[in-house]
Amino acid sequence: MATDTENMMRDFLAAMNAHDLEKMLTFFTDDAVYDCMPMGKLSRGKKEIKGFFSDTFTSFPDFKIEMKSNFIAGDQGAGEWVMSGTFAQSSTPGVRATGKKFSVRGATINEFRGGKISRNTNYWNLAEFLQQVGLMPSPPQ
Repeated sequence: MATDTENMMRDFLAAMNAHDLEKMLTFFTDDAVYDCMPMGKLSRGKKEIKGFFSDTFTSFPDFKIEMKSNFIAGDQGAGEWVMSGTFAQSSTPGVRATGKKFSVRGATINEFRGGKISRNTNYWNLAEFLQQVGLMPSPPQ
């Protein structure tokens, strides 16, 4: 039987894949931290987290996460996933959208407080993403 935290994380992922920003924010504490390590982007609080995901969903209108495995132990959890989408529009000055698709594996470490996400840290391969969307050459074979 799933725990309350497991159900919450399942519902959070469903809201993310539906690009439902308002629903997503309900799963975070007011002082939550969302840390996208590969991009060096640390978002503090719901307003910054909303901005991060708003940019993400604008840049990648078909963005989704497919959870491969996960576990929760007390007030911490981790998951392995595949992130995919199409780089349709750039929200970063000087970076052009390429219209190319990507699919990159990654992992998340979560901390929970009061039944909500208080910290989310993501790890994934930025070079692999940049190669797939055509912003960085692939390594020689």
